[in-house]
Amino acid sequence: MSFIVDERLEEYAERHTTPPDPLLAELAEETYETMSVPQMLTGPIEGRFLELLVHGSGAKRILEIGTFTGYAALSMAAALPEGGHIDTLDIEPKHAEVAQRYFDRSPDGDKITLHLGPALETIETLEGEFDFVFIDADKENYDAYFEAVLPRLSEGGLIAIDNTLWSGRVLDPPDETTKLIAALNDKLATDDRVVAVQLTVRDGVTLVRRR
Repeated sequence: MSFIVDERLEEYAERHTTPPDPLLAELAEETYETMSVPQMLTGPIEGRFLELLVHGSGAKRILEIGTFTGYAALSMAAALPEGGHIDTLDIEPKHAEVAQRYFDRSPDGDKITLHLGPALETIETLEGEFDFVFIDADKENYDAYFEAVLPRLSEGGLIAIDNTLWSGRVLDPPDETTKLIAALNDKLATDDRVVAVQLTVRDGVTLVRRR
């Protein structure tokens, strides 16, 4: 299901995207059957998009803020070169249990470490730089997450921020959460520290690199 693009176009795009492997398809099915907000799932189009971003950038060290049930982490792990690794962060034990179960079943699962706890605190415990960062967690902390990871981005590294169009509500923000997302969008467009592009992939994905 798309939040921005016409549903028929979204379905067409999905049909013309390489299908997910069986384990990801099973994960998606379980997510929709058991989770209260299954639309948080990254899904096949954005999953492939993230996989190709990781592959094309040559990223080896990835940070994911917001694991949910693990679809995005597994998608990105499939593109990691030998020696690559993902640290993925979540605060919800129910999400982490499902994600770890699928990580354990995946041939790429040993490339992923799941950290349970507040993301900003966990980031402080991780050493070194990140080649690729995917932010897809609580929207109220998006700006704080961005500021925490920007100084840790490697040369040539990328940040991908999900849900930056927020079902189109950013055009006329009706609530505080949407106002915070819109404010971050405005900030990124004029921040002289970075180059950013906002894409209409699913619910909006903004890509950022440091100048």
